[in-house]
Amino acid sequence: MNYNWNWGIFFQTSPDGVHTYLETLLLGTGWTLATALSAWCLALAMGTLVGVIRTTPNPWLVRLGTAYVELFRNVPLLVQMFLWYFVLPELLPTQLGDWLKQLPDASFYTAVVALGFYTSARVAEQVRAGIQSISCGLLNAALASGLTLPRTYLHVLLPLSYRLLIPVLTSEFLTIFKNSSLALTIGAAELTAQSRQIESLTFHGFEAFTAATVLYIAITLSVIFLMRSLETRMRIPGMLGQGADR
Repeated sequence: MNYNWNWGIFFQTSPDGVHTYLETLLLGTGWTLATALSAWCLALAMGTLVGVIRTTPNPWLVRLGTAYVELFRNVPLLVQMFLWYFVLPELLPTQLGDWLKQLPDASFYTAVVALGFYTSARVAEQVRAGIQSISCGLLNAALASGLTLPRTYLHVLLPLSYRLLIPVLTSEFLTIFKNSSLALTIGAAELTAQSRQIESLTFHGFEAFTAATVLYIAITLSVIFLMRSLETRMRIPGMLGQGADR
């Protein structure tokens, strides 16, 4: 059986009577970018906070941070999305639960929260490792100079660890774009969801998913280029890219 390729479907008008199928894919790409970038901001903020907590001298804070990481890291992302979207509104007071269900673009906000918390557990581990990789002498020197512990984290340890962790964070940044495709399971109109819709309407799934693949590759290559440029600019001589200094 020969497949009938038809790339012209992208210029046909979709059932909404307003957009072509190509415009529908681009709209899905916009939702993918919005979901991934919003979730990344949440993941970076929460991951940094939890990562710092896990390196403090307070054992109870360390245990709390460890529990957070183990909870969100060990439960599959798809399960977490279902819990946030279907279960949480039923556990809340009726009025609040109904408000969540009727919230415009509820699937988008749910995907951001689920993806953000899931990724934050991974970022937290990396931030913790980055801070602990810094020499204790630098911490002691900062404290001896009169900086408080919070200021030492804010002005010394975190800026240095971020610069060391750029390659690792690049991997997480790429992953969050790919994981955003799971948002289709709760009704988010992101790129993969739009591709599946085009397939179901036109029966040209190869064209739809080929176009989606090209768009995903374009996004990931853009992220790699951006992060490599940032890594080059933020490189610490003697610690990152030592071979370039020889």
